[in-house]
Amino acid sequence: MKSNIVLIGMPGVGKSTIGVILAKIIGYHFLDSDLVIQDREQRRLHQIIAEEGTEGFLKIENDVNASLDVERTIIATGGSVIYGEGAMDHLKTIGEIVYLKADYPTIERRLGNLEKRGVALKPGQTLKDLYDERCVLYEKYADVVVDEKGLGTEETIGEVLRALNLLNEM
Repeated sequence: MKSNIVLIGMPGVGKSTIGVILAKIIGYHFLDSDLVIQDREQRRLHQIIAEEGTEGFLKIENDVNASLDVERTIIATGGSVIYGEGAMDHLKTIGEIVYLKADYPTIERRLGNLEKRGVALKPGQTLKDLYDERCVLYEKYADVVVDEKGLGTEETIGEVLRALNLLNEM
């Protein structure tokens, strides 16, 4: 197995929450790529989007994710990472890509203020438009898909461990 696990999926699926707990369970480090972006840029995500525009943000996100150099790490990516081909090619070489999949009503219910959350929406794009556009890309890049329908955090983690054949190593 590759030395990292990369979590992708829509905002609100729990990439960071699942990632932190998963890292503790299997003894890996945890990295939230959105926090790396904020640290490098010295701005919050919504500020970057407001100042650089969606395309400018996506370029920064791609550059940061394409330069990650870690081992034995759970990487929680931002939901828009799949727009960066360079980032996704790099992440695929250093880790197993796990798509945490939730249905649209779940995402809609979980997400609050999209602007404050730093969600990269194009002008006039609705959350449903974004969901439909991104799901195809998540499926394209995923090595493993974990459907969260009806699952809580602990059950989702169990499914990730099972999908990656890590249950035997615990």
